[in-house]
Amino acid sequence: MKDKKIGFVGLGRMGGNMARCLKDKGYQVSALFDINQDLAQELATEIGATAYGSLAAVTANADIILTVVTNDAAMDAIFFGDDNLFTNASGKLFINCATLTPAVHVKLEEAAAKLGAQTLEGCMASSIPQARNGELYLMIGGQKPVFEAAKPLLDDLSKALTYVGASGKASEVKALVNMVMNINTAALAEGLGLGAALGLDLEMLCKVFSQTGANSRVLETDAEDMLNRDHDCFFSAAHAAKDSGIALELGKAKGVTMPLAQATLAQYNKLCELGLGELDKSGIAELTFPGRKGSE
Repeated sequence: MKDKKIGFVGLGRMGGNMARCLKDKGYQVSALFDINQDLAQELATEIGATAYGSLAAVTANADIILTVVTNDAAMDAIFFGDDNLFTNASGKLFINCATLTPAVHVKLEEAAAKLGAQTLEGCMASSIPQARNGELYLMIGGQKPVFEAAKPLLDDLSKALTYVGASGKASEVKALVNMVMNINTAALAEGLGLGAALGLDLEMLCKVFSQTGANSRVLETDAEDMLNRDHDCFFSAAHAAKDSGIALELGKAKGVTMPLAQATLAQYNKLCELGLGELDKSGIAELTFPGRKGSE
């Protein structure tokens, strides 16, 4: 696939580093777009690509376009707005990597097919360093032959990937991954916050957690940041709220009650209401530790 021209739309923490990764691995990263035009131009200069001022120009100058945008509304805008990626899109492949509602991916695949284009979901369960180093965990949805054709590129972005099934199914899996992760993060913040209120040695408490049923991947990634109040953003509280909301809507549609997910969403919404939505998800500890802003 290294003979294909690659485009990127959405050059934030994840998209920009994925573009750098593919450039390092010998791909022709040719076309970039971001609503922040200065950001796009800086990255274009860095990796020898071209930053375009329109989405249609990205499609015209790339064979495969990866999109990494924030939500359903942003996705609708880049594909169905006045200036959009579906302009003269016949023969193009769009790999859409944001966490969105499943229905959006189904809608995109159907619209692309009418234009002679193809789409895949490339849902990510990793963070910034993994995007930069080609070590993402990817969940792929879409038509199996399209996945097989794109697999060499997807392999170069990831250390592991799973083909989940038809369009929309990868988003369902990703929503569940993030729902459970967010619940675990909220639970850890409460446990450590109560430990602090009890005057326990929190380093000791983390060690005990790690050797018992309280252990989790979140303990490894977030506990130290919670203790040190180091909430530099890898996955924002605002995105945690969005993704928990997606999972709850899926549950509502199927008649499944999820009180833990609901409580977790309420906590992340509270963090956002306090103006702390751009903190890392570990920032939920600001609501549980004695004396911190959100616990007052």
